[in-house]
Amino acid sequence: MRLLVVSNRLPVTVSEKEGQIKFQKSAGGLVSGLSVYLDSLKSSSIVEKKYLWIGWPGVAVAEKKKDEVKKKLLSEVYSYPVFISAKEMDNFYHGFCNKTIWPLFHYFPSYTVYDDAYWETYKKMNETFRDAVLEVVRPTDAIWIHDYHLMLLPKMLRKKLRNPIGFFLHIPFPSFEMFRLLPGKWRTQILEGLLGAHLIGFHTHDYTQYFLRCVHRILGHEHNMGKIIVDDHVIKADTFPMGIDFKKYHNAVCTKEVQKHRKELKKTLGDYKVILSIDRLDYTKGILKRLQAYEAFLEKNQEWHGKVIMVMVVVPSRIGVEHYQEMKRQIDALAGKISGKFGTLSWTPILYQYKSLPFHPLVALYSVSDVALITPLRDGMNLIAKEYIAAKKDMTGVLILSEMTGASREMGEAIIMNPNNVEEIVDALEKAMSMPEKEQIRRNQALQKRLESYDVSKWAESFINDLVALREEQRKFNDKILGPAARKILVKDFMKAKKRLVFLDYDGTLIPFSEDPRTAKPGRKLLKILEGIAANEKTQIVLTSGRNRDTLQNWFGSLDIELIAEHGIWLKRKSKDWQMIKPLTNEWKAQILPVLETYADRLPGSFVEEKEYSAVWHYRRADTETSSLIAKELVDYLINFTANIDVQVMQGHKVIEIADVDVNKSSAGMHWLSGNKADFIMAIGDDWTDEYLFKVLPKTAYTIRVGMTQSYARFHLRNNKEVLELLGRLVRS
Repeated sequence: MRLLVVSNRLPVTVSEKEGQIKFQKSAGGLVSGLSVYLDSLKSSSIVEKKYLWIGWPGVAVAEKKKDEVKKKLLSEVYSYPVFISAKEMDNFYHGFCNKTIWPLFHYFPSYTVYDDAYWETYKKMNETFRDAVLEVVRPTDAIWIHDYHLMLLPKMLRKKLRNPIGFFLHIPFPSFEMFRLLPGKWRTQILEGLLGAHLIGFHTHDYTQYFLRCVHRILGHEHNMGKIIVDDHVIKADTFPMGIDFKKYHNAVCTKEVQKHRKELKKTLGDYKVILSIDRLDYTKGILKRLQAYEAFLEKNQEWHGKVIMVMVVVPSRIGVEHYQEMKRQIDALAGKISGKFGTLSWTPILYQYKSLPFHPLVALYSVSDVALITPLRDGMNLIAKEYIAAKKDMTGVLILSEMTGASREMGEAIIMNPNNVEEIVDALEKAMSMPEKEQIRRNQALQKRLESYDVSKWAESFINDLVALREEQRKFNDKILGPAARKILVKDFMKAKKRLVFLDYDGTLIPFSEDPRTAKPGRKLLKILEGIAANEKTQIVLTSGRNRDTLQNWFGSLDIELIAEHGIWLKRKSKDWQMIKPLTNEWKAQILPVLETYADRLPGSFVEEKEYSAVWHYRRADTETSSLIAKELVDYLINFTANIDVQVMQGHKVIEIADVDVNKSSAGMHWLSGNKADFIMAIGDDWTDEYLFKVLPKTAYTIRVGMTQSYARFHLRNNKEVLELLGRLVRS
């Protein structure tokens, strides 16, 4: 298996000097992190040596140079370029990605731009990446797509390929209330695009749950332990907190290069306590709040005047964007104000640099800093916090970390604070500056142990292993689909059988679910199919349903078929009257119905259906998320409430039904099975209530579950359309 890594940027940036194509390593946590893992694959048995990285080469390449760039990238750095024009990149990257998705997903809705032209370019660029993947993909490749630039790509690829597809989001996934600010068409297509993947990864459990909630509320797909099944496609959303190359940062401290920079820094910084502030220029990083807190700290703690210095490094980013230009001006002004307000001839409170730092000077700065002050207002992970701890070879130093970062979920030994509250940041600074060295070491030992055990290679390996395992689960699902070959055998067995017994569920099996179950009447096509099958004297059809007997009698009484109503309470054989499977009482309804009515009042769109010997709470028309929570609450309550009542609580598709404990479709089905010499038995159903019947039928029976989910059934069909197609073939046979 070869691994295809797909991201907006390649791990190198292409340039041309004196007619020669040159490569320079790209910056960023994704490139540095994945590069470590990809290097490890060279000795791995999981993935062959020649992985391939697909992405934009960092510049618009002239047409005449494209072939040369492509060949050089493939041969030297295992990369395949996606060529994008400057105008397209402006609308795609600088437009939709960074003016729409970036601010919204980081909870800055006032900065969010909703531009149809941006959205159309975003779709087009995802198609461009799709085409690039299709040019090089092999049937045995695994595909790993990265980040918010390519959220439509998984679905685009799944339409064309059977390869395992993974997606990882490196920024936060927002709450439903934030995500729903996107126009309806956009948010739907983004979620559907992501669901094209087999495995979708996020940094934190919160982000994973936000995603699942959005999928539920916008698309209506429920999940079971993070797994979603759409048609015949199994998707899992899970948490994979990204690590760093711990050993790289930890061991670098002792190298000659870092030690040289340490000496220079020590000479410059003297005996000052050093507070480190380092971030890319971005409104999400909370740099202004950080400066305001430092100013408040100096005002409150005069004893630290002349004894502390903040080394503030701001890495240039998106310098052409107005928001960023204005923020840079504000940072410059506030930093200058603080130095002017508190500084003396011998002491400057802030050492401010507007530039990026190479690796060795960066590690040296980490290692000499007494405190790292990291205050993002929202951050997917924040690898700087992890790099700082990894570089503390002597275990000293204090990490102050925003609770709005993904890293805070796994770095609880840091001083965690709210970055929006200046007072909290000041308190954190005071605690950090006075923390005993022994306490620093205790905290950092725990942090380093955790970071070393789950480094970036472990992160990537965990994701790929889960992707491979999920693909195998998908294969097992596919094996159970009643495909053309299996259908052919089924029809053949049906034709040669001397006596046939066919059990058919109704709602969700023969017809799709309806917003109002009371209106879901059978159409002429369905009735004609049932009539056609029943017309053969060898065939006995038993229609099994949770509906009441009056409804079934009204809809199907004219057909020469047999009926099971209310999940097995009532039975009707051909040309005979309805009979109960056993004597029942409904005295318990007086206790149960008020409970159901109370919950119906609580949830708009839900209602109670009273049958002769059962009671049903329907919530198909109610809000999806709210109804799921209330339904769970109701089930828990009913199970406890009915502990001493001889009834059972059954959960179906958007329904909760209470009925006699001994009544189900299997007990009803046994009436037809006992003494029946049928040499062809088939049962089709879509709900867990049908599982009772699947379990008691012979292993040779054709048991078929509609929809892709765990089942006792031997086979699956995707939907009711496929059921009708199958039954139509039996009529014609």
